[in-house]
Amino acid sequence: MVRRCLVTLRPFRLFVLGIGFFTLCFLMTSLGGQFSARRLGDSPFTIRTEVPGSPESRGALRKMSDLLELMMKRMDVLARLENSSELHRTASAAHLAADRLTPGASLIERIQAIAQNVSDIAVKVDQILRHSLILHSKVSEGRRDQCEAPSDPKFPDCSGKVEWMRARWTSDPCYAFFGVDGTECSFLIYLSEVEWFCPPLPWRNQTAARTAPKSLPRIQAVFRSNLSHLLELMGSGKESLIFMKKRTRRFTAQWTKAAKYLAQKLGDTRRDQKQILVHIGFLTEESGDVFSPRVLKGGPLGEMVQWADILAALYVLGHSLRITVSLKELQRADETAHGTVLQEVPQMKQHMGLSFKKYRCRIRVIDTFGTEPAYNHEEYATLHGYRTNWGYWNLNPKQFMTMFPHTPDNSFMGFVSEELNETEKQLIKDGKAGNMAVVYGKEASIWKCSVATRQLQGKEKFLAILNKYMEIHGTVYYESQRPPEVPAFVKNHGLLPQPEFQQLLRKAKLFIGFGFPYEGPAPLEAIANGCIFLQSRFSPPHSSLNHEFFRGKPTSREVFSQHPYAENFIGKPHVWTVDYNNSDEFETAIKAIMNTQVDPYLPYEYTCAGMLERINAYIQHQDFCTGPSPVPAGASTAQSPFVLAPNATHLEWAQNISSVPGAWPPTHSLRAWLAAPGRACTDACLDHGLICEPSFFPFLNSQDAFLKLQVPCDSTEWEMHHLYPAFAQPGQECYLQKEALLFSCAGASTKYQRLCPCRDFRKGQVALCQGCL
Repeated sequence: MVRRCLVTLRPFRLFVLGIGFFTLCFLMTSLGGQFSARRLGDSPFTIRTEVPGSPESRGALRKMSDLLELMMKRMDVLARLENSSELHRTASAAHLAADRLTPGASLIERIQAIAQNVSDIAVKVDQILRHSLILHSKVSEGRRDQCEAPSDPKFPDCSGKVEWMRARWTSDPCYAFFGVDGTECSFLIYLSEVEWFCPPLPWRNQTAARTAPKSLPRIQAVFRSNLSHLLELMGSGKESLIFMKKRTRRFTAQWTKAAKYLAQKLGDTRRDQKQILVHIGFLTEESGDVFSPRVLKGGPLGEMVQWADILAALYVLGHSLRITVSLKELQRADETAHGTVLQEVPQMKQHMGLSFKKYRCRIRVIDTFGTEPAYNHEEYATLHGYRTNWGYWNLNPKQFMTMFPHTPDNSFMGFVSEELNETEKQLIKDGKAGNMAVVYGKEASIWKCSVATRQLQGKEKFLAILNKYMEIHGTVYYESQRPPEVPAFVKNHGLLPQPEFQQLLRKAKLFIGFGFPYEGPAPLEAIANGCIFLQSRFSPPHSSLNHEFFRGKPTSREVFSQHPYAENFIGKPHVWTVDYNNSDEFETAIKAIMNTQVDPYLPYEYTCAGMLERINAYIQHQDFCTGPSPVPAGASTAQSPFVLAPNATHLEWAQNISSVPGAWPPTHSLRAWLAAPGRACTDACLDHGLICEPSFFPFLNSQDAFLKLQVPCDSTEWEMHHLYPAFAQPGQECYLQKEALLFSCAGASTKYQRLCPCRDFRKGQVALCQGCL
């Protein structure tokens, strides 16, 4: 009996000890939490905050006190039951039991004493919290009297943001970190000093306020040669990502070589490491992800090629990357996005809300075909019929980054092609088949009469001419049960992996395009592998006015050939552009190509070194948050710092005037011409071997610039128009630009002679001026 009692009581002791200890710890933790000034709160991802002294807090204390009282009553019952069992023990057994039970009884008494003390503490804490709540309310009301959301037209979102903070300030611990405590003053301090929604409070120490938020430590960027971590960051599970990772692996050696070259070229130049969020919007399920299912079926790969190379370039340059390919990842990443952001604007604006305005200047948009200023300015686009599904985001047009240098209004991002050494070039030249042609296009629709080639008389006609001189090869995707609809004399290899496709190009003499797809990477790859690229000339040129493919895109650009960059920046002997509807012209070109020998050629800007150099310059110099402001519309302007060139044809930056601090490109590279009527600034600058530079427009936007060019202005008007500044011959009127976002190199009208800012450029690197590194 005694032995059984002892066996029963040992678990009981452990049970009582455990319950007591757990209760004590839980109570102390809960009470400690009541005094925490920075608890998480109302959010789907955090715990709900209990305000100190709230009814919930006091209710919790009362419940715990009742629980302790119930525990003490039950322990009394167990103690009495334990004492009654002692009457039935023998004397010797009772003596032994008494010795063993004394510690248990003592333990129960101690727990009872602790419970009583904790209950007393709970009552005292409840009193303190009540007093704290009363004091907190008085202070809050006092501060509310001092701090009211101002009605300032310069800060239209202030009052609405205060309301949001009042309801949701506990939703993120970040607010408490910056001192938000639920009072009106703390809201306004945060919204004016940490964010920008409200004006600074006049009674605040502005010097202290400006230095209060701790900036991230400046870390120097270091070139990387091991890309394995980047491959992990890119993730997996999608065919698009698999393709991009394979491409990155294949180019690792070239990225490494390019990094060493650029490191030597830059010398000791300090480069700060940037925190960069990269959101690949076209791969998200919400956007439909139309690319991944088509990777293995001959679909377009241009976007994936560019994104893979952008990620590699940023990583090799030594910057910190965070990559997202879903909206859930984007939402989580937006909370910590303090650096440059590359992503798809509609998704970003939808999920960032008001934060979009704050981070707008840090955004870079990968834009295949470009966005002209007339389509980018929301009000102007809406009023003048330029609004499309892809524009009107009111960004600086330079924040749009393109695959090719379509217009200088945007930044040219580009991609890379494989660069060959001299030995490889010689092997290719020796192994070329003089009568072999490869057709540009992996989808069967390319071979049919599509929208892109409806002006042609039929592909069969010029393919038959080509077949007289060359063996024609194709790489068209097909399923075994459905062979592609290609002429019988075409040798189709099916869809080839990229390395095998490269080998095919290295054997071929000619790479021929059917007019579509526009401006892809394949022609550059073919030229880099020693092929001549033959393409069709478009007459009339294709644009959004006459061609379905361009309709709805935010550009009025006229495309005169399938690949304008290859035609304008490479040209003969590597690129031939002819009218496919003219059989004689087409056949003459084929005969000439048969007798033309070319070396493999790749423009420097499409090498790994060229892309690293360009992106590094953008990261270090492009600043859309604190860049120089244009002259305000209607304001009195000082004389421009220009002089008329000796030949009296254009303006130059005066030698005795230094460049404007912070201006990039440097202003001393500026040259300004008055274009002919109906001529765009893009074309006017190219006529002089220069590039239009939109960042220079603000310096030209003055009546003095017209006067120094000896333009007779009978009147001068400030208006919002994407062709201004300009001179209108009928009436001798000069027009100046009223809206900085509408400065544009693109666009022309026979009514106006546009005032155009131009600059020089580095050979093989059209995006950078001579002094831009």
